[in-house]
Amino acid sequence: HVSNKDDLLDGILDLVLAEMPPPDSEGGLAAIRSSSLAAHEALKRHTWAAGLLMVPGHVRPARIEFMDGLLRALRNAGFSAETTYHAYHALDAHIVGFSLWQTSHGQIPAGVEDVREFIDRMVPPATYPHLNEHAGQHLAPGPHQDVSAFEFALDLLLESLKRLR
Repeated sequence: HVSNKDDLLDGILDLVLAEMPPPDSEGGLAAIRSSSLAAHEALKRHTWAAGLLMVPGHVRPARIEFMDGLLRALRNAGFSAETTYHAYHALDAHIVGFSLWQTSHGQIPAGVEDVREFIDRMVPPATYPHLNEHAGQHLAPGPHQDVSAFEFALDLLLESLKRLR
């Protein structure tokens, strides 16, 4: 039994957070990358969880452990307190923010049978040629489909951090 709806949501959120281990504090940027990927995958599987993580009243002990673990891993990887401050915010915002964005971005409403026509109507090629081209890429096979946008940006962040160190 639970006391109320918030207790129920916290319990379910705890299960999701259990799928998001903090980085190994001695594993450097590779451990941070691995942990970030695991967190993103968990949030992709549970599309409602990223939004709930943003609600102040639902800060769970496992979330605090993840946050502290990320900070600890950055410090142990040789970053100053100031660089760690910024790196932590960039990484955590990428993990949670990208996951939240991905839950709704690019969703086609139910009942749409011709996706290309829908895109052309919503984003007319004559008015928004670059956005229309980009939207079309989501429908077309090609090497761009083999790259995760989350991993692409995560790797950009981590490579930038290497240069700062």
